[in-house]
Amino acid sequence: MNPDQPTHQQQHPATDAQADPPARLPGPLQDIDSTVSEQASRRWWDQDADDYHDEHGEFLGAARPGGEFRWCPEGLTEAEAGLLGPVEGRTVLEVGCGSAPCARWLTAHGAHVIGLDLSREMLRHGLRAIAGDDSPTPLIQATAEALPFANDSFDIAFSSFGAIPFVADSARVMAEVARVLRPGGRWVFSINHPMRWMFPDDPGPAGLTVSIPYFSRTPYRETDDDGHVTYVEHHRTIGDRVREIGAAGLILDDIVEPEWPDGFTETWGQWSPLRGSYFPGTAIFCSHKPG
Repeated sequence: MNPDQPTHQQQHPATDAQADPPARLPGPLQDIDSTVSEQASRRWWDQDADDYHDEHGEFLGAARPGGEFRWCPEGLTEAEAGLLGPVEGRTVLEVGCGSAPCARWLTAHGAHVIGLDLSREMLRHGLRAIAGDDSPTPLIQATAEALPFANDSFDIAFSSFGAIPFVADSARVMAEVARVLRPGGRWVFSINHPMRWMFPDDPGPAGLTVSIPYFSRTPYRETDDDGHVTYVEHHRTIGDRVREIGAAGLILDDIVEPEWPDGFTETWGQWSPLRGSYFPGTAIFCSHKPG
């Protein structure tokens, strides 16, 4: 998983007063635990992998030799931002790598990178691309809530729209990342800006009107005809994220809110020049492990 993966056209219940009420409303947070979230996300991204790359692969540089590293739909790249610091010779973990264009870009710039993702089909796209690279990037299928690595294994860990919004226990992810980071290591992750939770996922004027409370942490979910959860996203406030980082023993250094670039006309799901001119769509949390 990587929005890289902010593509899903999430429609919050009761966002349109004219629409018929949905057949099923989101249940309380405890109804969608880690097991349910993992199963739903694995199935969703396995089924959507081909369509996702057809629609967004070029923007992400998914098939480009050496990959590309974009932090967000606003187009901010690691080459511009340098949020990870020097990467040459560093050991790096990408959490929720999708097809791993970011990890591959880091490999091409001299880092020793491992990409981790829950979806076999997203990783399959990555393996196809890696076959054309000068240096391979190892990929592992695993959940972000239980990283299969020893303590103090990495100098840097990052996630570009991967994993964090899709897991039920994101605090556990923070703790796992802190565990596998070496002292002094960096943890940087980008997600939907939490304030976006209040608005319908509409790139037009309808997406400028608040429809649900910012403080509602009831996860968004979709279900099939049998009531099984097929897609889920979990919301946390800015304060929640700050506290998760601190509880893991990490130190928050910065929260970057990329502005919509002048002249940039790309529309990606809910991200658009209109909405980007009024409020942020992405938050990038930058932290490090003391030592």
